[in-house]
Amino acid sequence: MDFNFFDNLIGNIVIHTIFISLLGLYLITNLQWYSYKFERVLLKHSKPLWHVTYFGIPVIVAYFANQFFWLFLFLVYLPIMFLWYRKLDKKLVFTPRVKRFFFILISLSLFQDYLILIQIGREFSYFYPLILTIIGSFTFEKMVYLSFYFKAEKKLKDMKNIKVIAITGSYGKTSIKNFLTETLSLKYKVYATPRSVNTVEGIVRDINENLKNHIDIYIVEAGARKKGDILNIAKLVKPHISIVGKIGLQHIEYFKNISNIRDTKMELAQSERLEKLFLHKSVDINGLDISSFKNKIERYGNDIKDVSADLSGISFNFKDVNYFSHILGAFQSENLEVVIKTAFIFDFSVDEVQRRLKSLKQVEHRLQKIETGDKIILDDGYNGNIDGMLDAFKLIETYKGRKVLVTPGLVESNEELNKQIAIEADKVFDLIIVTGDLNREIFRKNLNNENKIHLFLHEKSLLKNLLSEKTTKGDIILFANDAPNFI
Repeated sequence: MDFNFFDNLIGNIVIHTIFISLLGLYLITNLQWYSYKFERVLLKHSKPLWHVTYFGIPVIVAYFANQFFWLFLFLVYLPIMFLWYRKLDKKLVFTPRVKRFFFILISLSLFQDYLILIQIGREFSYFYPLILTIIGSFTFEKMVYLSFYFKAEKKLKDMKNIKVIAITGSYGKTSIKNFLTETLSLKYKVYATPRSVNTVEGIVRDINENLKNHIDIYIVEAGARKKGDILNIAKLVKPHISIVGKIGLQHIEYFKNISNIRDTKMELAQSERLEKLFLHKSVDINGLDISSFKNKIERYGNDIKDVSADLSGISFNFKDVNYFSHILGAFQSENLEVVIKTAFIFDFSVDEVQRRLKSLKQVEHRLQKIETGDKIILDDGYNGNIDGMLDAFKLIETYKGRKVLVTPGLVESNEELNKQIAIEADKVFDLIIVTGDLNREIFRKNLNNENKIHLFLHEKSLLKNLLSEKTTKGDIILFANDAPNFI
């Protein structure tokens, strides 16, 4: 491909390097969003037309534009890539992996250009550097990961007295993790995986970089996109206590059916040092081989009674003892039940648990109450499941003033559940703002209450001005789920 840029080979090298760097930027940004899984970028991307606009068309133009390509690069492609990246609310994080990717890509690109300069090669190509970078980068990262994995495995093995608690489930695992961490910290040195760490790769890094030798209890959140993901985590951390939370249709597009979701979550029971397995009442174990851990199973979710929830908190009765927490949402009572049961394993008294639950902080972005002075905001941005969202609607229903909903709907779910969300939202809220394109048409078809205001927002960047214009003093605003722009 001869760009023929002013018949200047150096000029051709410059535009070739810029062009391949932009293609690399688009590729690595998407890979980072989707945990460096090519199949997810290609088959699960919520905006597949981006691949055509920002990668496919520029590649085609590069092949056919010849000497005029530099005009396309500087007048069209570079500006649209600048605007695309600027609008992203989840920009590329320049981790060591990303830096290595760009180093390999640019090095290979310049090496190819050098071969052309000494007339070993014939023309510029972006395919060779990109393909070789992908192969080289992924091979190198796999080698780095394996060395880190064995280091983390040895570190945990050497911590003879540590107790490991692992938590999974379709919903609620982050809340349980945070509530347990706060509760058990009253008497023990506790460390939990950070907010966004729930893959085996992330946990390996967390162990190596952050887990200290003096820790008594290590609490691990385990997430999954396919069978085997939870098993890999269980093999690494070997939990003493495993908690399998509520099973539902979250990530159904990856697992295809509820049985696959259940089977994957139950991989957390495969620990050679398992002492207790807490299973939510929604986990159907019929058909599973549980012979190796049957006597270690304890159910939860059935023993909570007299649940009462409003904007001040939640109260409930568990085994004839009353508990109260400022945590919002009736659904949290079941999460708190397993926290209570786990605390009793670690020799907490009823009084200690009662006091600790009263002091629990609301998990950030999960029905987090924010009072701005003249409006109330409930930030439920990280709660992307049907049960939690509907429970938040019930909570909002107790409010006497005007009710506002901002949501993209459910992500990684199906049309039927989003239809249910739309219908229930139309009953509760006076103003509904649907953000993004993902579920817009589903909401448009099912928001039929003519007495309510329904707005559809293509760009999240416009939301702040829209809320200033459309909301008034005394409103309560629920941010239900929050999807980045690429969703």
